[in-house]
Amino acid sequence: MDLHLRGKRVLITGASKGIGAAAAEAFAEEGAHLLLAARSGDQLKVLAERLRSAHQIDAATSIVDLRKEEDVARLAKEAADIDVLVNNAGDIPGGPIDKIDEAAWRHAWELKVFGYINLTRHIYAQMKAKGGGVIVNDIGAAGEKFDANYICGSAGNAALMAFTRALGGRSLADNIRVVGINPGPVGTDRHVTLLKTRATQQFGDESRYKEFQKSLPLGRPAHAREIGDLMAFLASDRAGYTSGVIYTVDGGISAGWG
Repeated sequence: MDLHLRGKRVLITGASKGIGAAAAEAFAEEGAHLLLAARSGDQLKVLAERLRSAHQIDAATSIVDLRKEEDVARLAKEAADIDVLVNNAGDIPGGPIDKIDEAAWRHAWELKVFGYINLTRHIYAQMKAKGGGVIVNDIGAAGEKFDANYICGSAGNAALMAFTRALGGRSLADNIRVVGINPGPVGTDRHVTLLKTRATQQFGDESRYKEFQKSLPLGRPAHAREIGDLMAFLASDRAGYTSGVIYTVDGGISAGWG
């Protein structure tokens, strides 16, 4: 299926690894040009060089900390001509309410919650002036299947779900589509880190983290590329009547698995 993304310009945040890197692969294969943003410059440059060589596309990089308003503004200026924004950066820690103090909670939300909102504010205005665009928010299924052991993430994701639905419910008036994806467990470095934290808290041994994967649908987490492919589809005109909705990709966990 041709997604008609060839020549489109796509900004992906948190693009150096995990879902962000998988999304970059998916868009590059469709012929889209990329602006890859992250805090990790070395990984980002390696990815951009590989995608440029493999797919004959443009792949620029931007080293940013989306907790800083000046970095957000700079990135938005660099992305003045983009057609698609994929909000993906985030590192909310696991743990129950007595383990996440105010400083940790605010630090986490400055990136994933306010980082999404602040960058979207800039990019939405630019897309509106340009005549349209698509914004895809990578959120997380903990925003709908609440987890007391990931309370900071559940609350933040629920806020971003509301943000996505509220903005996307009216955005077609500006020829902009806003959609969200709620991945469940995805086999990324971050997924392993969260499970190791949980294993340490529950068993006192982080090496037992794989025990939590045995009960997942198909006995595994999702592949990052399964999320990246959906991002590319939702950003394409094949999904042109889709806005203000959240797609859940968790193997049925939030629908009652287990």
